Amino acid sequence: MMSKHDQAAIRPRSMGRVILAILGLLLIVLFAGLGTWQVVRLQWKLALIERVESRVRAAPVSPPPQSRWAQVTKESDEYRHVRVSGHFLYEYTTPVQAVSELGAGFWLLTPLCTTDGSVVLVNRGFIPASGKTAANYPARRANGDPCAAVEGPPHTLTGLLRIAEPGGGFLRDNDPARNRWFSRDVAAIAAARGLSGSAANGAPVIAPFFVDAARGQDPAEAPDRPVGGLTVISFQNNHLVYAVTWYALALMVAGAWWYVARFGAKGEAARAGNDGSKA
Repeated sequence: MMSKHDQAAIRPRSMGRVILAILGLLLIVLFAGLGTWQVVRLQWKLALIERVESRVRAAPVSPPPQSRWAQVTKESDEYRHVRVSGHFLYEYTTPVQAVSELGAGFWLLTPLCTTDGSVVLVNRGFIPASGKTAANYPARRANGDPCAAVEGPPHTLTGLLRIAEPGGGFLRDNDPARNRWFSRDVAAIAAARGLSGSAANGAPVIAPFFVDAARGQDPAEAPDRPVGGLTVISFQNNHLVYAVTWYALALMVAGAWWYVARFGAKGEAARAGNDGSKA
């Protein structure tokens, strides 16, 4: 028969096993939940990739009309293959610093006066960096409606609809006053070029998105001839690896929990029996 001293010594060990068992169960639930969450994210990412690929491969369509501009989002419209027609305002081109597969340089964003009376910023393409880039594209500002003076037949181009990139680049803010741009911020560029407004005040209405022109879409008379069609469409998809990792951790904890619950209890019973026989 065990003495009171032996019983008092066993009690803390039993309490410790209970705490470890509860902790193990919590970890199993946590890891399994994280694995399931990654499976859900995997399904979402696969659906996103399929949606974007279907838009890019589809025949070009007209961009969203003004009546739907407020509802344009990444989920509903980004990377949609569009066709626009109009006249470029080359004198209001904005160079935006960029790094592409061709190296460091600039995207050239040029306003396009569309045939429906609005303005769409078109990323005509990429040019390499040079000391003359800023001088070639000074920060000109329009007075009134520059689209009112355009002449000649409209030019038609195709490209991918993109959502504006407000703010700037990584750790670098756009500086409109110095004509330094690190992101394709449609609203800020339009304001800096005097292209923001409405038909009521004599300024053109500018779309809240821009278009990445496909390769070879510039008119013959376009300056600099930037290289278009460099849109990078890539989505990191490691959710399956993460899911397997979390589920593996859950199984490892479950195995350890089962081992301790089974053999730990047997060992404790054996020790208790030995202590009782010695009493």
